[in-house]
Amino acid sequence: MPQRAGLGYDIHRLAAGRRLVVGGVAIEHPTGLVGHSDGDVLLHAVMDAVLGAANLGDLGSHFPSDDPRFAGADSQELMRQVGSKIREAGYAVVSIDATIIAEAPRLGAHVAAMRRVIARGLGLALEGVSVKAKTNDGVGEIGAGEAIAALAVALATN
Repeated sequence: MPQRAGLGYDIHRLAAGRRLVVGGVAIEHPTGLVGHSDGDVLLHAVMDAVLGAANLGDLGSHFPSDDPRFAGADSQELMRQVGSKIREAGYAVVSIDATIIAEAPRLGAHVAAMRRVIARGLGLALEGVSVKAKTNDGVGEIGAGEAIAALAVALATN
């Protein structure tokens, strides 16, 4: 079976008055991610990676940020739809490797739950999903605690 890789990236600013959801996990924090949907930076990066591996474009082409239907959308539901789209295109996700970059809050304690959300949403075995949490060592907007970013790589077969 041929294998294909996809790369995903996302970044969102943090702001007061928003709920913080990362990797499908609600996290207590005084700020949350700003976005048209729930702003879940990790799931957005994972979805972009999966779509890229299947050569199906990017997240914005499937769920445009100017479309009111996706205002406040739950990224877990969007990820289930992405999983269906890639299966319909004849692909199966084999593995995901993702990194969240945030100065605060510390996310390491939530990684196991994030892995479960991603595995469940894409129909993968838990051992097929890796999530790591890193800081930006005080550098830039992420290091100043103003934003959170995520990178993801997906491996798929058809």
